[in-house]
Parts: sequence; C-alpha cells; structure tokens
Amino acid sequence: MAMTAQVSVAVRWLLYTGAIIGAGVALHTGSRAEPKVPSPEAVPSLTTTIVYLTKDYDEPPPLSLVDKEVKDKGIQGARIALEEDNRTGRLLGQHYDLLEALLGEKDNPVDKAKELLGQGHGIIVADLERADLLAVADLPEAKDALIFDVRTSDDALRQEQCRLNVFHIPPNWAMRADALAQYLLWKKWRHWVLIVGKSPADQGYAAAIRRAAARFGAKIVAERPYVFEAGSRRTDTGHQQIQSQMPMLTQGVPDHDVVVVADESDVFGDYLLFRTAEPRPVVGTHGLVAVAWHRAFEEYAGTQMQNRFERKAGRIMTERDYAAWLAVRIVGEAVTRTGKNSPEALRHYILSDKFEVAGFKGQGMNFRHWDLQLRQPILIAGPRALVSISPQEGFLHPKYLTDTLGFDLPETKCRLSATASKGSE
Repeated sequence: MAMTAQVSVAVRWLLYTGAIIGAGVALHTGSRAEPKVPSPEAVPSLTTTIVYLTKDYDEPPPLSLVDKEVKDKGIQGARIALEEDNRTGRLLGQHYDLLEALLGEKDNPVDKAKELLGQGHGIIVADLERADLLAVADLPEAKDALIFDVRTSDDALRQEQCRLNVFHIPPNWAMRADALAQYLLWKKWRHWVLIVGKSPADQGYAAAIRRAAARFGAKIVAERPYVFEAGSRRTDTGHQQIQSQMPMLTQGVPDHDVVVVADESDVFGDYLLFRTAEPRPVVGTHGLVAVAWHRAFEEYAGTQMQNRFERKAGRIMTERDYAAWLAVRIVGEAVTRTGKNSPEALRHYILSDKFEVAGFKGQGMNFRHWDLQLRQPILIAGPRALVSISPQEGFLHPKYLTDTLGFDLPETKCRLSATASKGSE
C-alpha cells in the first residue's frame, strides 16, 4: 500500500508539471517554489474565491460588419482559466470559485466592490474602465486587496495614476506603440503620417506613438486629426462617402512609409485601408496592430488554447478574454506555489523573483515592480495572419528584453511604496 501511494503521488506530480509545460513555457528547475503535493487521501482543504467585477458599458458595435458583437468578452476567459485552476487544484487539495459580479449599465461597480470586500473577498479581476477602476482601487476596504486590471491600456494608470493594489494584465499604449515601432524600424519604415481620432483614448494612443517615434529614431512627417462625421455604412452611398473622405484626409503630406492610425474608439480606422492617397500600409489601432492576443496566433501551443476556448465559448478568443484568463491563471499559479490564498501572501509571491506565469508566448511572464505591469511579448498581426512578435531582434536590455517595450524603470513616473518595489527587479 505504501508503494501504491508513492506511485499515485508521482503520477499526480507528472500530470501537474506536464500541464504547465503544455501552456507554452518550460519549468526552470530550482528557480521557483515547488508546489506541495498532498497525500493521496487529501480532500480540498484550501478554497480560493476570485471575484470577476464588470459592468455593461454599452460599447458601440464593431466598425467592421464582419465582426460579430460580443457581449461576454473577458468573463469567458476567466471561466476557462477557473477550470484549469481546478484541474490542478484537484491534484493538490485546492479548489477555486469564481464569483461573477456582472453589473448592468446603470449599476455602480464601486458599491458592489464595497459589498464584496466587506464580505472578505479580496481577490478581484476588474473588467472596468479607468474611472471605475480607480474608484474601486481607492476604496478604504480595498487597501489590502489584490486587483487585476484586465481591460485598460491607459498609460496614466501605469504612470501618475498607478495604484499599489492594481496589477495590469493588458499591455499599455506605450508597450503597443513601442512593439509596433520596433517592427517598423526593423523594416526600415522610418517616416510616418499620424491620423488621430477625437476621443481621449485616441489621444492617449497617439501620445504613445509620438513617444515611440522619438525613442526609436522614426519621424512623424505629418499629423492629421480625423474631422469627418462618419456617415452610415448601411446607406446606398455609404462606401462612396468613405471612398472620397479617406484620400482627402491623407493627401498633400510629405513622402512617408506608413500611415499610423490612432482610433482606439473604432470610429474610422478600418476605412483607411486601401483608401489612402498614396499606396501605403496602415498600422496602429487598425491594419497592422500590436496586441496581446490574436485569433491568427498559433505558436507555442496557441492553437490548442484557441481551439479549447472556441469549444467552450462558441466564438473566438478576444484580447480581453486572454487578459482575464491570465489573471485567473496568475492567482492559480500563486496559490499552487505557495499553498496560501490571502491577498497579502499572493502579492508577496507575485512580486518575488520566483514568480512567472505561462501564457502561450514561449516564455514565463512576470510583473514590473515599479508599475505592476505584466511583462509580455507583443504580437504584431494583420487582419488575418501573424506578422511578427516584439521585442524585435537587435533591441537589447540588460535584464528583460520585454522591458524595451513601454516604460522602463528610469522612465517611470509611478511612485509606489517600498512594498511594491520588493521582488523581481
């Protein structure tokens, strides 16, 4: 019987390590805390509840009629990650629950967060826009909470408006702009025309593009605002209006290699493709994009992730689904390695040099201690195919190549306390 028990434990451990390797990253022997394997008779003795907090922001429909309107972005990724956490948890005597707080358009996520925090739920996946995210993070009850931002790319939230209790999963605008700029420089496309929309998000992405150009030696030869009022694409003459507007918007500019579009609000970006005054590639928020996840990505077991998601959700995996999946997997990874589930213990481990999470990108990913942004490779993708992955070859960094994307430590304006600075540097 003793020999049978030892074999059972060994099999469980092999299954567990195999699952981690299958997620697209190899384990580094001796560099990380080993999970504690319970006896074969063990039953779940540690239950971790993860809150998923979001609301209906009444997002506009997709600009392209080919794209279907999706109302459950994010939460589907979290649900699939929960299944994976519990699959490992069953081997280790651990269990995970997902408390879904899916609010309506008129509901206040701050009130809901206060209620949940008061009930002792201190691990929150926050699928919230900037104002709501900050309001939740600034609640007195949230002071010691662990909040994972899975929605925003706002640079200010990683800079002047950073918070000690908020970890950011999606790449911010600066990371996206730098990833795209590195590829454009690799192609020797150094002269850019920048087209900027009206919204604050458009302006934020445009600022990141200007920063990337200055950082990597490109030149913005002209900048134009998008000033047309978009007509209806569904009218009989909608395409004719667009066909005349886009050349007018891009004509009369100096010689350039690409047209960079900053249209985070998805108002006009797709219209620029094949309609510019000069035959030039369109890059930025549309055309050639820099993203954390894309349906065309198949490397590092990405195909298995895509297929698994589509079987469960009945649709493709969006970037927000991927961010939410990562957030829940990060919690599972930290609980597995430490055998603890308090926000304080998980935070300490996540910020340590022992932590990394597999994300189907060929390397373990961890957080920058200075702004709590997840380091990660960025996919450079066209509408239907992967084009490249940044960081590009030749862009070097003394510690992490991914720190060539976004705000490195000497550049940061985030001022977190010394508590956040402990760990992986």
